[in-house]
Amino acid sequence: MPKKLLMGNEAIALGAIRAGVSVVTGYPGTPSSEVLETVAKHNDGSIYVEWSVNEKSALEVGAGAAYSGARVLVTMKQVGLNVASDPLMNLNYIGVQGGMVVLVADDPGPISSQNEQDTRSFSKFAKLALFDPSTPEEAYTMIADAFACSEKYGKPVLFRPTTRVCHSCASVEILENLPKIKPAGFKKDPKWVIFPRLAYVNKFKLEENLIAMSDEFSGYEKNILVGKGKKGIATGGVSYTYAREALSNTELKNTDCKLLKISAMPFPEKLALEFLHGLDEVLVIEELDPVIENELVRLCGLYNLKVKILGKQAGMADKTNLIPIAGENTADSVAKAIASFFGMTLPEPVKRELPPLPVRPPVLCAGCPHRASFFAVKQAAMGKPSVFTGDIGCYTLGNAQPLNMVDTCLCMGAGITVAQGLKRVEPDSVHFAFIGDSTFFHTGIPGVINAVYNQTDIIVVVLDNSTTAMTGNQPHPGMGVTMMGANTGKISIEKILTAIGVSALIKVNPLDQKAAKEAVRTLIEQKGVRVLLFESPCIVISKSGNKAKIDKTKCTGCKACMVKYGCPAISLESGKAEINSTVCAGCGVCADLCGPEAIKIEAGSV
Repeated sequence: MPKKLLMGNEAIALGAIRAGVSVVTGYPGTPSSEVLETVAKHNDGSIYVEWSVNEKSALEVGAGAAYSGARVLVTMKQVGLNVASDPLMNLNYIGVQGGMVVLVADDPGPISSQNEQDTRSFSKFAKLALFDPSTPEEAYTMIADAFACSEKYGKPVLFRPTTRVCHSCASVEILENLPKIKPAGFKKDPKWVIFPRLAYVNKFKLEENLIAMSDEFSGYEKNILVGKGKKGIATGGVSYTYAREALSNTELKNTDCKLLKISAMPFPEKLALEFLHGLDEVLVIEELDPVIENELVRLCGLYNLKVKILGKQAGMADKTNLIPIAGENTADSVAKAIASFFGMTLPEPVKRELPPLPVRPPVLCAGCPHRASFFAVKQAAMGKPSVFTGDIGCYTLGNAQPLNMVDTCLCMGAGITVAQGLKRVEPDSVHFAFIGDSTFFHTGIPGVINAVYNQTDIIVVVLDNSTTAMTGNQPHPGMGVTMMGANTGKISIEKILTAIGVSALIKVNPLDQKAAKEAVRTLIEQKGVRVLLFESPCIVISKSGNKAKIDKTKCTGCKACMVKYGCPAISLESGKAEINSTVCAGCGVCADLCGPEAIKIEAGSV
């Protein structure tokens, strides 16, 4: 069979296509985004693919397709699961006809998320089966197992790759496609309508399924038990890959050790009991929550097994801290933990003298319209008691100096509603709620309705840059094009807000600083739910070709362009401002704020 070098997310997508997926829905979020995009790229026309407005909608669209017997994949990141949790919790009681896999990419670290929540813990809470791949190669074949499990038990299942599995690359053997199952079609049945009595009856079936799946997963080929000895290592996901690598090291490869790999849950108790038999100590290596550790401790208590379990919680209690309670595991950290577990010390690697890496904090791009939007609001609101609530997106970076314009950030859509709570406690302050265009469609609209309904005096600032920028410029309803390439017509944010009944709405280009500041001042003087709609495309999708130039004879070295605005294209050289023409996007805001008029914009073409 041919091999391809694939990113983990690409491998998952191709594995889903191989398994005969018919419908793929999702909402973009790192580290999951490339899965849906890869399916769309390799779609032969037989698969329906959509970016939904949010994860809840994605899951409900997927549920309808699965009711009809189709194989369905729904993609999101771990915080997106919170948005989808309402339908998912209920869907497990109702069930599905076709195989339904809900891919939730976890983000240990976290590298690009608000939290470190562990989908394995959610799977236990929701009573759902979960598959946890350890490599891109395994993920490619495992997703077919997930579809088969879903169809066998008539329930959705979770698929949980983590950041390193999603974004690492491997040479994957491309297998022949499995026979595609033709959807049987929707069959009317009272079971599709959830009522309390039905939920009560189905709860018993759920618990029976969990026992049956636990027994089945004890024999699942990707749940592995190997080795012998008095010490054992239990692990799963990418940590298993690190553990195998560590145990192949020269210093550790002759160590007597049992190795248990957990790739699918409900927890395979029979396999775990076989693993625990004859052991004195176990080191549990996992990321995020102590899921495997807690299960092993439970089994030891239930069966009176005198096995010492070391892991995250045990480490916190006895101060050994072999496995950190937060953050990612690495090949080095796992190797050190295993060596310590066996009373060994690995030789220190040969250190090479390398120059220190430059400090590179995340910043808004040069020419980003969000910077101009924040700057206009900051200047116009100066001197007035103001609070600036933020949201999830590129514009969260508006919290950095010198802008310092994001005072709160909680979750998608919360900027608008948090502002309402603040206003109730501090009525004399001006409350600005910033939200991006994609996030507005995701969960922003209910917040605006809530403000209008409850007559809360806030200013909503919608930053419309015509894309879902932070996760890779995916389309959204305001762009008028779908993931399938259909031109559907743009859904107007302005018309939605007008229909909701906001008291005032001003639309302006933030790069026109004079007009932008005047719009802010106008809305500050009014009452009610006012909206400032800043419209200017992301520079990644639209570049003017213009460049800013410094007239060194006029530049006084006042640093206003850097100290006040903070554009990363501007630096100071020999006491004068210097513009990096490679980085500069020619937005022109720096020229507007330059007192000595030392900055000029030269027209160009892309």
